[in-house]
Amino acid sequence: MPKQKTNRSAAKRLKRTGTGKLRRKKAFKSHILTKKSRKRKRHLRKGTLVSGADENRMNRLVPKI
Repeated sequence: MPKQKTNRSAAKRLKRTGTGKLRRKKAFKSHILTKKSRKRKRHLRKGTLVSGADENRMNRLVPKI
C-alpha cells in the first residue's frame, strides 16, 4: 500500500494537540482591523479546535503519524 500524503497547506494551518485533536487559528484577523473592537481582536488571537463536523475531513488532510 502506498504511503499517505499530508496536504502541506493544511499542515501549515493546523497543529495536533497532545490528545490528537486539531488546533486552528481564528479567521478575520488579517486586515481591516480599525473597525473591529479591541475585545473582538483580542478574542481572535486565541486558537480554537476544529469542529467535530469538519474533523473527519481535516484528519484525511493531516493524517495522524
